[in-house]
Amino acid sequence: MAPHPVVQAIIDLSAGAIGGAACVFSGQPLDTAKVKMQTFPTMYRGFIHCIVSIYKQVGVRGLYQGTTPALMANIAENSVLFMSYGFCQQVIRFTAGLHKEAVLSDVQKACAGSVASIFSSLVLCPTELVKCRLQAMHEMEASGKIAKSQNTVWSVVKSIMRNEGPLGFFQGLIPTIAREVPGYFCFFGAYELWRTAFADYMKCGKDDIGVAPTVFSGGFGGACLWLVVYPMDCVKSRIQVMSMMGKQAGFVRTFMTIAHTEGVRALYSGLTPTMVRTFPANGALFLGYETSRKFMMKHFDS
Repeated sequence: MAPHPVVQAIIDLSAGAIGGAACVFSGQPLDTAKVKMQTFPTMYRGFIHCIVSIYKQVGVRGLYQGTTPALMANIAENSVLFMSYGFCQQVIRFTAGLHKEAVLSDVQKACAGSVASIFSSLVLCPTELVKCRLQAMHEMEASGKIAKSQNTVWSVVKSIMRNEGPLGFFQGLIPTIAREVPGYFCFFGAYELWRTAFADYMKCGKDDIGVAPTVFSGGFGGACLWLVVYPMDCVKSRIQVMSMMGKQAGFVRTFMTIAHTEGVRALYSGLTPTMVRTFPANGALFLGYETSRKFMMKHFDS
């Protein structure tokens, strides 16, 4: 018997938070390299050069710059994402005239994930803005684009509040939603398709395929997401970092400016560390989510 809807929502929210934390700890150094390469595509020859440069400039600490807001961002995003994912699945069951415990198809689950990402974007955007600014702070100061300042989460938050007001935390919201909606359709779609394939091959339920298949399915889902949405993520990072200097152009104008002045290739700057990062990070995300959710569901069912 399924738990009460409120209990189910708390389970999904908690499992999403655990998955989000696992995702950050397994992939933060490569995420830092991705943001730096997106914002300053001509400064680094490749992602190895970027990581070595970060290490030489500020040591290992530099690779984990922005971990606190990244942790806040991922826990907040994935808590809301997976709670909304469960709710959107119920909405799809209702609109399709299905029983409330009916098993959805992989495409229906992909649609639920896509709609759920709109809600998670609202909590992701402010925390990711702080994270991106912290990660690119050294380059912004070194290139003379901004004055030297304290490089802490609180100093960035105070600066945004003072210079841009509360709405300043939502710089890049439109490209964030434009990235999330198609991205999470691919993310959940690919993840569920691979879980189905493993379950059919192993002749067991999707919840019983084990650790390695779950990690692979999550990693493949993440790879599909980033291949589809990477240019939009590049524009988002550029808007969020460059808005430190004042008013930044919107999504379409920033996209066209990058493509026209730096070439289409600049929109894919930092793709290598992203693809290297996506398998362990998203594998850890889904492993953390599925394992903790299964544990909690068993506990509340008993």
